Amino acid sequence: MDYKITPEDIEKYAHLFKMVPAFMLERMAKRNANIVSKFESTIRKHMDNLTPNQRNKLDVILASDIEDLQAMMGEAFEKTKKGQFKVLAKPEYRDFIEKNLAEIRKMI
Repeated sequence: MDYKITPEDIEKYAHLFKMVPAFMLERMAKRNANIVSKFESTIRKHMDNLTPNQRNKLDVILASDIEDLQAMMGEAFEKTKKGQFKVLAKPEYRDFIEKNLAEIRKMI
């Protein structure tokens, strides 16, 4: 199935972004921290409960260009005003996103 992630898909999972307050996420992004390792058990639990459709979306996210993902985060921020989306949309945090997506890829 050919699927494309949309900002609406990202917005559906806004509750996951609340796990880390925006100011803490920004600190972690500045340090290029591996947050996947800090939340590994929670991430694994969520991954174990994914539907086939959700799994397809995850696969698309993991294969997506970081700039495209950041653009969608920016759109999600404009709609929701959630600070976590604003942080992740910043171009200077590209490496942070790539590093953490790579860690998720290792898990699956």
